[in-house]
Amino acid sequence: MMLASGSAPHWRTRETVASMMRQVIYALLPAIVLYSIFFGIGIIINCLIATAVAVGTEIVALLLRRRPVELFIKDNSAIVTAILLAFCLPSLTPWWVTATGSFFAIAVAKHLYGGLGFNVFNPAMVGYVVLIVSFPEEMSHWTAPNVGDIDYQAPTALMTLQYVLTGALPDGMTIDAITRATPLNSIKMELGLMRTVDEIRTNSSFGEFGGRGWEVINAVVALGGFWLLYRGIIRWHTPVAMIGTLFALAFLASIMDSSIHPGPFFHLFSGGTLLCAFFIATDPVSGATTDAGKLIFGAGVGALTFIFRTWGIYPDGVSFSVLLMNMAAPLIDRYTRPRVYGRNPPPGH
Repeated sequence: MMLASGSAPHWRTRETVASMMRQVIYALLPAIVLYSIFFGIGIIINCLIATAVAVGTEIVALLLRRRPVELFIKDNSAIVTAILLAFCLPSLTPWWVTATGSFFAIAVAKHLYGGLGFNVFNPAMVGYVVLIVSFPEEMSHWTAPNVGDIDYQAPTALMTLQYVLTGALPDGMTIDAITRATPLNSIKMELGLMRTVDEIRTNSSFGEFGGRGWEVINAVVALGGFWLLYRGIIRWHTPVAMIGTLFALAFLASIMDSSIHPGPFFHLFSGGTLLCAFFIATDPVSGATTDAGKLIFGAGVGALTFIFRTWGIYPDGVSFSVLLMNMAAPLIDRYTRPRVYGRNPPPGH
């Protein structure tokens, strides 16, 4: 009796690209809600603008490349890119800045390299880096957390919408009156003024670990990351390696001189550390693919983040760290390939 057998692989999963991308979106929704509570509805406006431009750009690119639009537009990858980009932007980012970053992420970082599965760099981080390099003033419009004991006039929802769409504020009000430096920015600038970390952290915008509001948002981002781990959407190697490396370097630096080096928990709960660890560095296309490679990749992102934050000109450095490691990912995979049974190891092993 002849038994027909198809070609490998024979192991199939019920998960599709679209379903995995939906899980990523669901995991980010609680953090987006908290973000809007602490810092206003700007994050929601940014998400809507970035998503509209990303999906529109995706459709045009697919038509120009003569690819089936319906098939690829339903994979939700453009929406995930847009949300990740929007999450990194200030609440008062002008609409045209958000649109520029979203367009660049999809048109250049994704489709110029051949579309989903072929992009060398993480599209969201490419879009973000283009914006912070090109529009540094517009990318500094962060608001303070909406908590009662901070002496600060928080912009209303209507004021936020008006500024994002028109760039105008009510008469007699300037953008400097409703924006504040982020915790990472404050540390970077005030250390340069010869103040110590303890003196800087007396500012009411700082919490126990990082910035007030940011601590809660980052904790919920981590919970979303744990959900993705539980569902098997991502693997543990990259997040653990990145977080562990950044924690270890920050811990050693703070032991050597805590007056100029914030502690490790400040690094973890400030900026985009946890978002990067669970949602950005784990990108299966632009990151490493082998288990050993993921550990090296994550450790590299963590080390570079610490280096950029400590000695670089940008306060966060996560985006540059990811892009640099994206370039190294093919080489990492080459030298961490597992040995194929019955064959000699490749040269270099």
